[in-house]
Amino acid sequence: MDSRLFKARNWPFCLIGIITALMCLGWADSWQGLRETAATVSTVKAGFVQEKHMKILARPLISHGNFLFQAPDSLQWEYTQPVKSVLVLHKGQTRRYVDKEGVLVEDATAGLQSMQMVVQQITQWLNGRFDENPAFSAVLEPGPKIVMTPTETALARLIQRIEIELSNRPAVIESVTIYESEDSYTRLVFQNVTLNMPLDDTAFSITK
Repeated sequence: MDSRLFKARNWPFCLIGIITALMCLGWADSWQGLRETAATVSTVKAGFVQEKHMKILARPLISHGNFLFQAPDSLQWEYTQPVKSVLVLHKGQTRRYVDKEGVLVEDATAGLQSMQMVVQQITQWLNGRFDENPAFSAVLEPGPKIVMTPTETALARLIQRIEIELSNRPAVIESVTIYESEDSYTRLVFQNVTLNMPLDDTAFSITK
């Protein structure tokens, strides 16, 4: 398999921490407004469609999945199609499960170390403090839209910029587009977003 195609299929797991935070932003016209809106969100449930666009692909790679979040730091990010996999962050632990012959098997590879680093940033991001993250320069534009540009050279090699389209519905976003380059990007469109529904710990357990 082409190494670029391999990265395209696995790249989404590196973006989950960023997207988790963005799902809890919501509409506001100032950074203070974003922080105040984020504080009203206790849980988020949504579906998503992910499009991976690359110059080498005749058509984008399409994935479908579901997302579940409970403040302050519980997350379940599930891909249902074309390949089932689940990432779970709960009670300080990060776990990933992949489908093998119809059974979800825990994947304890070294790649989870990078995910753990992302998790450490989630608490700050969930407070809506995107303008305080030194790894990105964030601009709140009319639309409303947020554009985040990496300030670190190493990160800029992976992400050119992130564009977040906010919904007019408070605490809901419409889409997130992550540009690796001008002709290579990942777009997530969120659907059926439900906020602040009651959850218990069993919501983040995995049925294998």
